[in-house]
Formats: sequence, C-alpha cells, structure tokens
Amino acid sequence: MTEQDIQNQIMLALSKHGAVFRTNAGDYWQGERVFSQEFKQQVLINLRKVSGLPRGFTDLLVICNGGMAAFIEVKTKTGRPTPEQLNFIEQMKSRGCKAGVARSPEDAIKIILED
Repeated sequence: MTEQDIQNQIMLALSKHGAVFRTNAGDYWQGERVFSQEFKQQVLINLRKVSGLPRGFTDLLVICNGGMAAFIEVKTKTGRPTPEQLNFIEQMKSRGCKAGVARSPEDAIKIILED
C-alpha cells in the first residue's frame, strides 16, 4: 500500500473527528499555463518560486471537534520521518497540540484521542 493510499484512509477516518487538511511543505513553482506548440502540451511560463509551509510540516493538519489542533505525518510501514519532521512534531507537542507519525487510520485516531 502506498503512502497516498494510507493518507486517504486516514483522512477519511479522521473526518469524523474534525476538519482534515492536506498540507504541502517546501518550495514550488507557479506560473501561467499555456499550450506549447513545440512540446504539444501545457507548460508554465513566467515562473516564480513560492515558499509553502516550512520544511518538516506534517502531511495532515486536523482541527478536531472542540478546537484542538493535531498534526499527523503519514508513513508506510517502512517509511521513516525526516529529522525536520520529527522536530516539527516535537515542537507542536511542546505547544500543547496532538502530533505524531501514523502508519494507519488507527494510529492517527490514537494520536488525536490520546490524553
């Protein structure tokens, strides 16, 4: 099962407990989409670099029913979080938020329900 498959299952399971948002961290490029005759496909022109959320930000942000924020990093059974992701999770926990790594919907629910 891919990380995307697991993430979709987790998002569905968590939707019963609050609002779930998929996040994107790091830098990416934006531009105007036009059709290229040379490449026979859509391309971006007038590119500009955009900085998204900080490196290490979790895959999912959950605003739980009742207002608590939770941060879920999704990994496969063998996937390993980066040092930046682990640091982000610890920073959020130190601020009183729920946060952790989930490899299944059950893991994610445990993170948001733990005391």
